[in-house]
Amino acid sequence: MLHCDGAGRYWDRESDAELVCLAVRDETHDMRTFTFGGRDGQYFDVLPGQYFTFDVGIDGVVEQRCYSVSSSPLRPRTISVTVKRVAGGRVSNWLHAGLKPGDVVRALGPLGRFTLPPVLPGKLLLLSGGSGITPVMAMARAFADGVCAPDTVFLHAARTPADFAFADELRLLAKTMPGFRLILLPETADDGFAGVTGRISQALMDCAVPDLAERLVMCCGPAPFMAAARAICRDRGVPADRYIEESFDAVDEAPVDAPPATTTFSVTFSRQGKTITVGVGQTILSAARAQGVVLPSSCANGLCGTCKSKLVSGKVDMQHNGGIRQREIDAGQILPCCAKPLGDVVIDR
Repeated sequence: MLHCDGAGRYWDRESDAELVCLAVRDETHDMRTFTFGGRDGQYFDVLPGQYFTFDVGIDGVVEQRCYSVSSSPLRPRTISVTVKRVAGGRVSNWLHAGLKPGDVVRALGPLGRFTLPPVLPGKLLLLSGGSGITPVMAMARAFADGVCAPDTVFLHAARTPADFAFADELRLLAKTMPGFRLILLPETADDGFAGVTGRISQALMDCAVPDLAERLVMCCGPAPFMAAARAICRDRGVPADRYIEESFDAVDEAPVDAPPATTTFSVTFSRQGKTITVGVGQTILSAARAQGVVLPSSCANGLCGTCKSKLVSGKVDMQHNGGIRQREIDAGQILPCCAKPLGDVVIDR
């Protein structure tokens, strides 16, 4: 049961883990928002753009998924995540079909560095595609609640108008918040849609955001969408340090460390019965991927905790970015994505 006793304790990511589902709301035909509170009524200290990693038990197996907070951080007694139902997706389908108010889930967070700078820029472009709208929606909501928005263009792309999450709320923000301009871009639409259709392009951006080079760009969406946005921003003069993107799919772009020719260690995955060689200074995940061993992974940067594994024997050097609690480390858990063996190692995978 959720206790809102006003004690004022903040959620501690090292010791708190249980969230109570308070409400479920449909956003589109395949996106649903789940609102949670801390089991003891904790306050949440979340930066807009951050996410939680959820542990979901399905058929006796714990699955981990990262979901961005879509709610405003200025409403700190709850957090909301908005989840797109993916065909064949174990966790998204389980959440849509089974999670209801009163249910308890385990989560780690807040995590992530896809956040606004401490001092807001004079001009901002929030650029999203599909379910990538969630972290930038948190930013827009924070602006509205704080009455402190910079000159903001919010451009969101989706397949059709029916796929636009938060469309009515965004239109209201565009009407009521000075300096907030909304562009909804469906790839296709029927005759009832009044607006431009298609995909983001240089021609579109030149017309819709002619001062693009003067803006800080926050981008989140599918990998092809972000690749196109990145190229457009580069070609239109946006400095590299003023283009920031969410990178849950960064595993495909993470550099693969080449092991030195002389010194290597063996890493054995006990449940798979497989052993690989890992070079000094090479992460276990990068070596596993290069040698055909499949490990669950998402961020590849020690942020999300998806690859968390039990270290059976041996020692590693692990420099993580918040994706694992200290008590988990003390219990022998590691993140292979940022763990480098210091000798031969056995992992329970």
